[in-house]
Amino acid sequence: MTATPSTTVANLRDLGGIPLTGGRTVRSGLVLRSGALDRLDPDADPAVAALGLRTVIDLRSDAERADHPDRIPDGVRLLVRDVLADKMSEAEMPAAAQLKDLLSDPVVAEEHLGGGKAQALFGSVYRSFVSTGSAHAAYRTLLTEAADPAAGPLLFHCTAGKDRTGWGATLILSLLGADEDTLMAEYLSVNPAVKQAFAPMIEGFTAAGGDPDIALALIGVFPSYLEAGLDEVRVRYGSMEKYVHEGLGVSEETVEALRARLAA
Repeated sequence: MTATPSTTVANLRDLGGIPLTGGRTVRSGLVLRSGALDRLDPDADPAVAALGLRTVIDLRSDAERADHPDRIPDGVRLLVRDVLADKMSEAEMPAAAQLKDLLSDPVVAEEHLGGGKAQALFGSVYRSFVSTGSAHAAYRTLLTEAADPAAGPLLFHCTAGKDRTGWGATLILSLLGADEDTLMAEYLSVNPAVKQAFAPMIEGFTAAGGDPDIALALIGVFPSYLEAGLDEVRVRYGSMEKYVHEGLGVSEETVEALRARLAA
């Protein structure tokens, strides 16, 4: 899969073309992922207009949406599903939702995220994708909508399009039959676009004396992050299928519809 050129949407990618077992691939133009749509200008961005989107699923928090509300084409249905609602209620600092705040003060960043704390925090966030009710509801909606021909073409996104969105892409691709190497390759493939998008923020943070390792831990994605979520699936449910059925409450009929619609 390659990035879809866009002048106003960060990290826009089509899941189409990703290889699946048995020589199959994901159908193009049906399910896409991206960062926030707050800068989207359909009139000035023919690449997005050509997608013919019908549904957008916004996985961000209330605060993120208030600061940077989505701009979507006329006639597109918007579904809001806050993945981190339950995690944020634990009074922890969910790094995925507060990049700008965390990188504004190197001293605060070092206190909260230095010495490997950033990596541990992201591991906790990914485990919450599997364990919390708000995440269950969000990813249930994603899979149900992706399986419904009336909902597509569908785009799902968070802020950077890497963590909450990356887990959603992992779920879809796993159910379609992508192997572990393909899942990890797709997960890590967003790094160049994300780092480019946040380059000014990283440069400002390091210029002010911030630890570049902390910045990279927040901005990028790493195998250990995804592995934390996958490990939580194994510990709690034993398999991805049981997680989807028992944790998310998605029926086998919906999974079969997803496969029929998206695998070619």
